Amino acid sequence: MSNQELATFAGGCFWCMVKPFDELPGIHGIVSGYTGGELKNPTYEQIKTGETGHREAVQITFDPEIFPYQKLLDLYWPQIDPTDDEGQFIDRGTQYRTAIFYHTEEQRELAEQSLKNLEESGKFKKPIVTEILPASVFYEAEEYHQDFYKKNPKAYKEERETSGRDTFIEQNWK
Repeated sequence: MSNQELATFAGGCFWCMVKPFDELPGIHGIVSGYTGGELKNPTYEQIKTGETGHREAVQITFDPEIFPYQKLLDLYWPQIDPTDDEGQFIDRGTQYRTAIFYHTEEQRELAEQSLKNLEESGKFKKPIVTEILPASVFYEAEEYHQDFYKKNPKAYKEERETSGRDTFIEQNWK
């Protein structure tokens, strides 16, 4: 039996946050959902108003002996614009703000150190605004949001291209 932990990341549209982590050794599952708000059992229709306090996020089940949390952090940062406090790329609103939700004290420490390292790297002129927050209740999104990139490859590709995410990643992280 493998050792399993959870990691939760908000990086804008959750459709775009699944594929980078999917199908890697030690990753046992990725669920798209909502976290950080007060409303119980929110729906996508409620979330997209930006009034529930939730963020779109992915929750990853992983084996830290095969894929350590630090590797997840190293993979997370280059998926986002950590300087945008109003959302991510074309997706605007509080529900699209970035955050690392930690599940353990070790995750908090590693996340804070990774943020500090990014700030000190000088990679970005604007301040890093990605928050590091304690994990809270995670609500699984509706089924049609799960594995969106596999179920709807054409729409997923268009979302990536038109949102500005891929251009930003290419210009700032490659």
